[in-house]
Amino acid sequence: MVSLAQYYTSEHKGLSFELFPPKTEKGEAALMRHMDALMQFAPDYVTCTYGAGGSTQSKTMDVITAVKEAFNVPVASHLTCVGSTADDLRRYLQNAIQKEIDFLVALRGDPPQGDEKFEAVAGGFSYANELVEFIRAQFPNFGIAVAGYPEVHQEAPSAEVDLDNLKRKVDAGADIVITQLFYKNTDYFDFCDRCVKAGITIPVVPGVLPVTNLAQIQRITSLCGSSLPQDFVTKLSQREDDTQWQFEVGVEFAAAQVQDLIASGAPGVHFYVLNKSQATRRVLEAAGW
Repeated sequence: MVSLAQYYTSEHKGLSFELFPPKTEKGEAALMRHMDALMQFAPDYVTCTYGAGGSTQSKTMDVITAVKEAFNVPVASHLTCVGSTADDLRRYLQNAIQKEIDFLVALRGDPPQGDEKFEAVAGGFSYANELVEFIRAQFPNFGIAVAGYPEVHQEAPSAEVDLDNLKRKVDAGADIVITQLFYKNTDYFDFCDRCVKAGITIPVVPGVLPVTNLAQIQRITSLCGSSLPQDFVTKLSQREDDTQWQFEVGVEFAAAQVQDLIASGAPGVHFYVLNKSQATRRVLEAAGW
């Protein structure tokens, strides 16, 4: 087994990018151009999500395979429990082996569009720790990342319950934790402290999404339960119709955030790049990566 933890050491800060499957051929071509621009920063690996509700599995595999072939970089496919039996997941993982996918990001997944809550299909899994256990038992050579929530998962009744759920995923065999996006570094470091107290000692990698548009990030944070600092919102609001202004303000904020994360001991950074390169490239340059 090759562990994802190998990229996070005292001598090396890990860097990774997360993509989503484009809907069109034009989008696919644009994605490859943006990835080409980001390769100058030598990412350790690149991940790709499913579509909403666990859709686009085949497209996820196509995208991440194309990235691996074009740029000779290790890749990770997201894998969720949504709408899949154990047999379905086994087939996907067998295909991932054939496609030489290196790692997995194991998630329960969000409910399909139109459903209010997640429900496992007959013969499927209800929780991400069950998925991790399944992978470890039947496909032990995959490195596995799982998700963590500095501001608590929206469905969790408390921070304590949320942390217990994470501990189950880690104990099932996860290599690293990648966090949900956040904009207050104190939330991340407080979360790391709670992880250590709970006995979670694997790398907890901060997930960062540079802001380029106030309305867009307000939609995203409302969906995932993250919060924006009020002074940051106020500054972005000064010129809501000026896209370049918002871009520059967002890049400045993210660069300072990344610099502080690294200086304060984060093991690396996972960027949610939204299939573009400009903001992430500017942030990494400003942060001296």
